[in-house]
Amino acid sequence: MIRIPCPFCGLRNCDEFVNKGESKRRPAVGAASREEWRAYLYDRVNPEGWVRERWYHRAGCRRYIKVERHTFTNEIRRSEPAGT
Repeated sequence: MIRIPCPFCGLRNCDEFVNKGESKRRPAVGAASREEWRAYLYDRVNPEGWVRERWYHRAGCRRYIKVERHTFTNEIRRSEPAGT
């Protein structure tokens, strides 16, 4: 079982969270092309190694957090509030 350190609630089991996918910068609303929006919404890298992801703590504080996770070992290197 993966244990995720929530910055608000402490160490919790992963079944309390929902993985919302890789953390990417959103394109500028008025300036982005259709291709940039398509890439933002649908393209995923899915590498083996360290990735930054967004997780939602649905059974706890109900906040979004950013997590650095290794996709092969599921080791969590760090977590922080999503707004930082």
